[in-house]
Amino acid sequence: MEPQQRPYNQWRALWAVTRASFKAIFTNPAAIFFSLMFPIIFVLIFGAFGSGSGVTYRIALENPVDTADFFYKGLKMVPGVKIIEYPDTAERRKDLIKGRLTALLDIEKTIDSVDKPHYTVKVRSTTASSNTIFTFIPALDLVKLQMGKALNDSYENYVEIGNPVIETVRKYRQIDFILPGQLGFSILFSTLFGIAFTFFGLREQLVLKRFYATPVSRVNILLGIGMSRLFFQLLSVIVLILFGHFVLNFTLQHGVITFIEINFMTIVMLFFLLGVGLIFSSIVKSDAAIPLLINLFGFPQMMLSGTFFPIEVFPKWLQEICRVLPLTQYNDAVRKIAFEGLHITHCLKELGILGIWMIITYIILVRVLKWE
Repeated sequence: MEPQQRPYNQWRALWAVTRASFKAIFTNPAAIFFSLMFPIIFVLIFGAFGSGSGVTYRIALENPVDTADFFYKGLKMVPGVKIIEYPDTAERRKDLIKGRLTALLDIEKTIDSVDKPHYTVKVRSTTASSNTIFTFIPALDLVKLQMGKALNDSYENYVEIGNPVIETVRKYRQIDFILPGQLGFSILFSTLFGIAFTFFGLREQLVLKRFYATPVSRVNILLGIGMSRLFFQLLSVIVLILFGHFVLNFTLQHGVITFIEINFMTIVMLFFLLGVGLIFSSIVKSDAAIPLLINLFGFPQMMLSGTFFPIEVFPKWLQEICRVLPLTQYNDAVRKIAFEGLHITHCLKELGILGIWMIITYIILVRVLKWE
């Protein structure tokens, strides 16, 4: 009687492929070093740019004001002042706490007996804007001076500016905006280049075809090779978060829990990028075309997804496009989890949009994936 063959263990095969692929990544120590150090250098550079930029005063109004009003027009003419309109007070409050708003103004206007306007201006701010609020008050004095000249009278008679009420809130540092964007930027390009070139090389060398001739399932072959790259990218994210937290005071609101939730969001993003990288490796005819596709996919997101600056700087119509990009979902979710102290359950919108992108990506992948 012939001995009974045991069924092939797909889990062991998956682990073997993953382990071998992961070891192969570490055969080039120089590449590993620069892959880990490059994002850190970017964080330091852009963090320095952010802290040394020219002063801009982003303000909002507590109540609607006539845009033809003299004081309103004078306020808009002050260099560096930008008046932001918000559809709801919750979003306005969030930006005030984060330091994205220098101040919130409550302007009360009255008319005296000789039809001259008098203004009472109440200023509210937070400690998150301590670097701009105290230089903004002289800007309001400039508006008072302009009014006095226009009315041929002492400007103190027409504008009264109260002492700013500054609420103590959690300090929102530049790194709290910069680092999540750099995490997204890093994994976007590193993962796409790593996955696309790795699978294209294996396909061209007929390694994938030989794998396919083995009892290992197709899915396990792809996951084994792909997950080794994802593990490495996750390792670089962990290094960057720890460096940001312990060296640059990056906020992890709930400590270890926040750290875990950021990594969970990163894993979701990495699986999406795995599908995109596999598509690129399958549709190109030569490896020279891979960087072109990655740049076409990545650079618009790098510029439009809040990586280096808030998407609010763009026109309204462009902001709507920005809000559906996959990298925007990752950046927004990480910032919510890290600084605002929200949990992954509060990021269902971001996960949902990213999930839609993932479904579309893998539907396309099933149709275009090539083994040789």
